[in-house]
Amino acid sequence: MTGVLPIITADQRMAEPRGIKGVIFGPSGIGKTSLLWTLKASSTLFFDLEAGDLAIEGLAIDAIRPRTWTECRDFAVFIGGPNPALRDEQAYSSAHYAAVCQKFGDPAALDKYDTVFIDSITVAGRLCFGWCKGQPEAYSEKTGKPDVRGAYGLHGREMIAWLTHLQHTRGKNIWFVGILDQKPDDFNRKVFSPQIDGSKTGLELPGIVDQVITMTDIADGDGSPQRGFVCQTLNPWGFPAKDRSGRLDLIEPPHLGQLMDKIRGPLVSAESRLTYQPPKLPAPSPAQATTPSNDTTN
Repeated sequence: MTGVLPIITADQRMAEPRGIKGVIFGPSGIGKTSLLWTLKASSTLFFDLEAGDLAIEGLAIDAIRPRTWTECRDFAVFIGGPNPALRDEQAYSSAHYAAVCQKFGDPAALDKYDTVFIDSITVAGRLCFGWCKGQPEAYSEKTGKPDVRGAYGLHGREMIAWLTHLQHTRGKNIWFVGILDQKPDDFNRKVFSPQIDGSKTGLELPGIVDQVITMTDIADGDGSPQRGFVCQTLNPWGFPAKDRSGRLDLIEPPHLGQLMDKIRGPLVSAESRLTYQPPKLPAPSPAQATTPSNDTTN
C-alpha cells in the first residue's frame, strides 16, 4: 500500500475558515473593554478575567469568568481543542481535552461564537505566576527554598503554551487585551512594553499573533486628544504594532468590528504590500555637513 504525501493544495488552504488572532494594548482607562460594544454580542464570548465589566453594563453578551490558572488552561483547551502532539499528562493534550469535555459538556456549545475576547492578558499573567510559584520548579533542589528564577522560567513557558494553543484555534477570532506600560530607557527615551509578569511573554507575543494593535490617544489637527488604533510597525511614536494582513492603515478608527471587516477585505497584491526600493537616508544636519575649505595653498 502506497502512502500519499499530505500536501494541502493552494485552493484548499485558501478555502479554509480562518480566524483573526490579535492583541490590543493600551493604557488603563483608554476603553479597551468597551470595544465589546463594537462586536456582534450574540456571537462573541467574553473571557472575563478582570471582573471589570462595568464598561459594558447593559450589553447582552455571554461570558466565562476563570478565577485560577488551571481554569484558564481548561477553557483554552475546550475552545481550541486538543493538541495530538502532546503526551497525556501534559496540558492541552487529548487526555486533558477529554477530561475538560466531561467537566464542561459538549464543545458544540461553542459553535455559536466566532469571536473570543480575552480581557486581559495582564491578569492572566498574574494568575499564571501565582500558580507557578507553588510548583516544584519554583523551589531550589538543594535548599528547598523558593527560587524566583525557576518560577519566572516556568511562567514564561506556561504563558507561551497558553497563547500558542489559543492562537491555533482555527475558525474563531481570538483577541487578547493588555495594559501598555511606558517607561524611560537608559537614555531617558520613552519605551512601550506590555504589562505582563516576566519578560518572555511580552517579547514573544508579537510573533505569535497576526495583529498587534495599540489603542491610544492621538492628537488631531487642533491638538485635541482622540482615541485611535495604531496598526503598523513603522509608526512615529514607537508603539507596538503589526499588521500581517497588509490591509490596515497606520491609524484606524477604534472600532474592532470594522477593523476585522477590513482585515478580511479584498486581497492586497504583493506589489502593493511589499516594496523593494532602498531606504532613503535623511539629509545630514548642518553640523554634519562638510564646509569647503578656503585654503588655496598646496
